[in-house]
Amino acid sequence: MMSRTTGRWIGELDHIKQSIQDILTTPIGERTARREYGSIIPDLIDQPINDALILQLYSAIYTLISKWENRISIEQITVSDLRAGALVFDLEAIHIATGERLNLNTPLQMGAAA
Repeated sequence: MMSRTTGRWIGELDHIKQSIQDILTTPIGERTARREYGSIIPDLIDQPINDALILQLYSAIYTLISKWENRISIEQITVSDLRAGALVFDLEAIHIATGERLNLNTPLQMGAAA
């Protein structure tokens, strides 16, 4: 498994984090070979950060990771940090192959603050 930024080898946990970030930040239709791959999250970037947006993000995150990242099973999603322009989500998950519990910290750059 390779880091997309350095080209160097990375461990499986780092690769899972990288994969999640890629899934959540790729607009739907951007990949020509996989038109359905990606997320609605890039379309939500300029929305005010409020309860409705966070609920949409929870739903999108759970649905997308369940579909595209089969190495983990999500148990819980929470917002761990909220500030103007950024949300950080904690994903509590189980690594399918090992049964290990994971806490994956996933930052998302968002737009306007409410």
